[in-house]
Amino acid sequence: MFASSFPLIVHCHLRWNFVWQRPQQFLSRLSNKHRVLFVEGPILHDEEMEPYFTLTSAPNYPHVTVMETHFPSSRFSDGAWVDVQRRRLLDEALRGPLKGKFESPVQWFYDPMAVGAHLGHHNPIATVYDCMDELSQFADGTAAIVERERQLLAAADVVFAGGRKMWQAKSRHNSNAHFYGCGVDVVHFGKARLSSTPLPEDVRDLKGPILGYFGVVDERLDYDLIAQLAAARPDWHIVMVGPTAKVDPAKFPQAPNLHWLGGRDYSQLPAYTKAFDMALMPFALNAATEYINPTKALEYMATATPIVSTPVPDVVSNFASVVKISQNSDEFVQMCAGQVTQIDKMAVERGLKMANENTWDAIVAKLEKHIEEAIVRKIAKQKALQVSSAPTRIAASAA
Repeated sequence: MFASSFPLIVHCHLRWNFVWQRPQQFLSRLSNKHRVLFVEGPILHDEEMEPYFTLTSAPNYPHVTVMETHFPSSRFSDGAWVDVQRRRLLDEALRGPLKGKFESPVQWFYDPMAVGAHLGHHNPIATVYDCMDELSQFADGTAAIVERERQLLAAADVVFAGGRKMWQAKSRHNSNAHFYGCGVDVVHFGKARLSSTPLPEDVRDLKGPILGYFGVVDERLDYDLIAQLAAARPDWHIVMVGPTAKVDPAKFPQAPNLHWLGGRDYSQLPAYTKAFDMALMPFALNAATEYINPTKALEYMATATPIVSTPVPDVVSNFASVVKISQNSDEFVQMCAGQVTQIDKMAVERGLKMANENTWDAIVAKLEKHIEEAIVRKIAKQKALQVSSAPTRIAASAA
């Protein structure tokens, strides 16, 4: 089999139709050349039922099949049972409706918890681990993630890390680890700079500067900082665009100039950013943000919007020439005020250049090359082992 023709079976903790981010950016592009089976983490149900799966085609991506798995929540604490059922469901799909479509796949992991069910199974030709988050440090992380990730790092033929600090940590456990941070669809987010892009109705009539954020609204945000920002300048509008996860919206700070808009489709984000006078990255400094490399940084840059952030390590190391980075909440407010009054046009230009140099297309081409090389090395190693283990034939001499 030619190395570039492999199908992909992807195990991901995220939903394909949730926020459009790293997995979707990579895999939608890879699907131009490879069949992709995107296996989502289990959906839990209160009623008693036998685990089952559904298969759907991803809208606009005909070579991406999304597999949902459904489990009773009453049995989900039984890890061994869950692993057996997850593997059974995928095997049934591969023998049934997907028969012949995902033979000899590359298995691509985002979710270490899928390791118990799938690592080494389904006849893979290679194993990829794309580590985009330190999941063990999230609010719903479990101790089991650490051990399963250790197994995954030991078995993976190639590892990709979404942040520089993360790459430094993972490369100690896998010699074929590579740092590939965020990419950006410059054409898509460049729509924010076009006069023809209309402003969304829910922000069109806001009077005064708009300081905006888009992304998941979860435990990674500093809600006290957001409240302070709204209180500091009642004439500013703080607009938060994104779905809520693992936090209680009832506890969000409230103010007349603080707008929690909820989730919006990826296609709408350039229009919202066009309305922003300032783009915000108000991250808390906690375990959940220690290793993040925010995708939105380059997306904001492609819109030519000035950016202010808290000092998340990978933002400091990767984007300090473009992003204004505060050391405390008072400085965050001051930096926002400075950029609202007078934009740092040189930083904006540097950001546009950085965005153009870090497209998703360019990153995916590099990832694909690493995978092909890993497959070739693995095949060569297997052939060498077969030769070395073959019995030696000794010709019998004539009596």
